[in-house]
Amino acid sequence: MRPAASDATVAAGRLGAPRRRIGPAESARRSPPRRIVSLVPSLTELLFALAVGERIVGVTRYCTAPADRVERVPKLGGTKNPDCDAIVDLRPDLVVMNAEENRREDFETLAAAGLNVLVTEPKTVDDGVRLITSLGAAVGQGELGARLAAAQAAGVATVRATTSGRRGVPYFCPIWRKPWMAFNADTYAHDVLRVAGGRDIVAERAERYPTVTLEEVTAAAPEVVLLPDEPYRFTARDLPALAPIVAPAACAPLGEPQVEAQANAAMASLRESRRERAGAAVHFVDGKALAWYGLRIADAVETVARLFAAAGETRPK
Repeated sequence: MRPAASDATVAAGRLGAPRRRIGPAESARRSPPRRIVSLVPSLTELLFALAVGERIVGVTRYCTAPADRVERVPKLGGTKNPDCDAIVDLRPDLVVMNAEENRREDFETLAAAGLNVLVTEPKTVDDGVRLITSLGAAVGQGELGARLAAAQAAGVATVRATTSGRRGVPYFCPIWRKPWMAFNADTYAHDVLRVAGGRDIVAERAERYPTVTLEEVTAAAPEVVLLPDEPYRFTARDLPALAPIVAPAACAPLGEPQVEAQANAAMASLRESRRERAGAAVHFVDGKALAWYGLRIADAVETVARLFAAAGETRPK
């Protein structure tokens, strides 16, 4: 979703910071917004961390964190199909959207109704950190936003200090199956994994979310396969399809105990049938770590950096 210029918008671009403020309603306001609607799950979580949870009057059904607080907030549909009429009826003085997660037509509907809309589009880890600061300023919590951003930046800097100068570990991280899909270099997830020390085998594809074949993946020889639990929920059931790629070594699944047990059993079977073959290490990972910016940035790069480091240490010379 690329927002068109509107007298009722606060447009934010690639860096996640407002490019301009236009419209008499926004320019005349001297106090922070008192009624906020968030249509971006990760930014809903960030708004609560910015201590403005009591001002949030509506979210999407995918806004699940913080669970104990967001459950009490009215749900206004999904990220791709929000109830725009209900949003307008709530009379928010700020609606938070994202250029990728939300649709242009919904943006245009809300802007045409005279609502002030903050559209974000972080595509890098640094964008995500800056977004914490800019969103804090937008809701009147600039000092807190700056502190939260600094904490995330410090964590990222620690990871960069350990991965700088190292060989990037080639990886395959599908986000969908049937067809298999991944992401190129023009995405936030790619930058999380780049900062963590990974090298995306489909980074140079023209499409942001290209379709790939397992034959292409095999030819690219990834050393790590990361299987997130969203948007497609990868589980142990998907491991047999990856047999030509993954190593016959135990994976390190993260998630529910039954999934871990299934994954270990599946990998044991692969190990037995392919004792002599090297291949990619496979890890189940939290999809939110790759897609949710805000307070998850530093933890995400730190967690994946450990996986890449382990792969580099155990790789045959």
